[in-house]
Amino acid sequence: MAAVAPAAPDPGWRARLDLAFVPTPARTVLTRRRHEGPLRVQRSFHPEGAPCHSYVLHPPGGVVGGDRISLDADVREGAWALLTTPGATKFYRSLGRTATLRQNLRVAPGATLEWLPQEQIVFSGAIVEALTRIDLGADSRCFAWELNCLGRPAGGLPFESGSLRQRLEVWREGRPVLLEHARIEGGSRAVEAPWGLNGQPAFATLVAGPTDADALTAARGVLAAMPGEASATRLEDLLVVRWRGAGALEGYALRERLWAALRPLLMGRPMCRPRIWNT
Repeated sequence: MAAVAPAAPDPGWRARLDLAFVPTPARTVLTRRRHEGPLRVQRSFHPEGAPCHSYVLHPPGGVVGGDRISLDADVREGAWALLTTPGATKFYRSLGRTATLRQNLRVAPGATLEWLPQEQIVFSGAIVEALTRIDLGADSRCFAWELNCLGRPAGGLPFESGSLRQRLEVWREGRPVLLEHARIEGGSRAVEAPWGLNGQPAFATLVAGPTDADALTAARGVLAAMPGEASATRLEDLLVVRWRGAGALEGYALRERLWAALRPLLMGRPMCRPRIWNT
């Protein structure tokens, strides 16, 4: 009988982080923090009392073809969690393999999630598939922002090859409210055409809810005073803001202005910047 050759080793990183947040009489606490591979979370902070601020870390700093990264976060009933990252997630040039990112965020009835990661940078030649799915309970609250930057235009390195496939899903009580799928090929018309990115190397999406007409008016007021191209609308009680612009700094400024305007309306608290953003 011929010997069976052993399977070739898979060179990619496998990283997984599984978190759970629960309320206590004084504040929300992180009670589950399981990890596999190079994905971690720092200890939690409570700079404003009850809400739990946690920072997701990926020590390698970059993602290459073949890497698979997964984040699962459960915000239990009555809990309030704010999740952010200390820096950008960088997807580097691939030799043909796909880098995958899966983020599943579950927000129980009566719970609150603020999802505020720093930008994702997709270098020319990277091959990326990314999914963020947010499952909301009946009366849960959410403010979620994601920013993508293509290539390194400041260094004269535009997004000329590779691909980014990105999906954003928001479900409430098992029913889809928002399902978006973007596919951007490096050097394609989608990068330059008005119906795509219109030559802008950065784009972002904000989803927040539950909202009313006042929140939509506030969001549109912020957009009118900021650079870049943007729109705001509501799908049922979900506010959706889409933006495309010159880069991460403009995106950061927009995120902060929107958060400052909307957080008091949605959550009854003023903006509280994570201190890691100051480093």
